Amino acid sequence: MMGLLIVDDEEGVRRSLKKVLERDGYAIFLAGGGGEAIDIVRENIHQIETVICDYKMPGIDGLETLVEIGRLNPEIARIMLTGYATMESAIESVNEGIDGFLTKPFSNVELRAKVKDYNLKKRLKQFVSEQVYVEMQKGVGNMYPQRQKVTILFSDIRGFTEKSERLSTEELSRMLNISYFSPLDKIICEFNGTLDKHIGDSIMGVFGAPIANSDDAVRAVRCAIGMMEEIERVNRELPESDGGLSIGIGISTGEVMAGIFGSSRKKEYTVFGPPVNVAARLERLARKSQILMCDTTYQEVKNIINVEKLDPMVLKGIQRKIDIFRIIGSRN
Repeated sequence: MMGLLIVDDEEGVRRSLKKVLERDGYAIFLAGGGGEAIDIVRENIHQIETVICDYKMPGIDGLETLVEIGRLNPEIARIMLTGYATMESAIESVNEGIDGFLTKPFSNVELRAKVKDYNLKKRLKQFVSEQVYVEMQKGVGNMYPQRQKVTILFSDIRGFTEKSERLSTEELSRMLNISYFSPLDKIICEFNGTLDKHIGDSIMGVFGAPIANSDDAVRAVRCAIGMMEEIERVNRELPESDGGLSIGIGISTGEVMAGIFGSSRKKEYTVFGPPVNVAARLERLARKSQILMCDTTYQEVKNIINVEKLDPMVLKGIQRKIDIFRIIGSRN
C-alpha cells in the first residue's frame, strides 16, 4: 500500500480528504503545516507516493513545502491544493516542477480522478529520461534518428549473481532500487546525462544526446568518479549482512545513431553504434571499483584526469585493438 500525505492547516479539510482518498487504497498521512509535512516525508521517504498540499498556510507555505519535499524525493507526485487560484501561483507551481494543481471547490469524483491522473503522468515520466521528455515536448520531429557524437557510460554490479542467490527477493529489490539505481541514476542526471536504460543490474547513460555539448566526455568521466564515490558512501550505510556493493564502469566516445526506435507497440529513445559496444565491453572488463575508458574519451579529458594506461586489447566483437585507460582520479 502506497502512502499519500495530506497537508492543510484546517483539520476539517484534512479529515474530509482522508475519508475520500482512503477508498482508493492509500495509507493516509496527515500534517497541519509545512514543517510537519517535511518531517513526515523524511521519516517515510520510501513509503509516501503522493503529497497534496494547501497553497496558503501559515509559516512555510505550500509551494515551499512541495519544493523541499521534491528535494527529499523527486519521485513523489506533488499536487497543489488552493482556493486562491491565480495565474501567478499556477505558473510558479509549474515552474517549480509541481505535478498537479487542484482548485477549491471540487467534487469527490474530481478529486479522486485528478489524483489518479497526476500520479499516472508522474509515473509515465519516469519511463522517459528528463532530457528526452523535454525535447519531445518541443516536437517529436527533432527526435528522429540522426548521427550524433556522444559519450556512453555503462555501470554494473560486481558479484551480482552471488548476491541474488544469497539475498531474498525483497532484500535484493530494496538494495537495487534504494542503494544502486536511485543514487547512481541521480548522479547521471546531475551531470546532465541522459539515463538511457537499466539492463538487469547495468545502468546505461548517454552524454551528448539528445542535446550535445562541448564537454560531454568530461561530464561522463566526472559522473563515473561521482558514482564510485557514491557507492563508497552507500556501503557505509548498508548492513554488513548485505556484503556491500562493488561496481565496474566502462566509458567510450564516438558517433552513434540517436533517436526514437521501435514499433507501433513499443518505442524508446536510445542510441546505437560502436561506442555503445566498446563501453559495454570495457565495463565487463573492469574489475571492482575500476573505471575504464577508450582512447577517444581519454583524448578529450587527459588534461583533467589522472590515468593508468593499460595494454591494448582486442575486445569481443570489435576487430581492432583498443587503447584502454584506467581512471585514477580527477586532477582538480
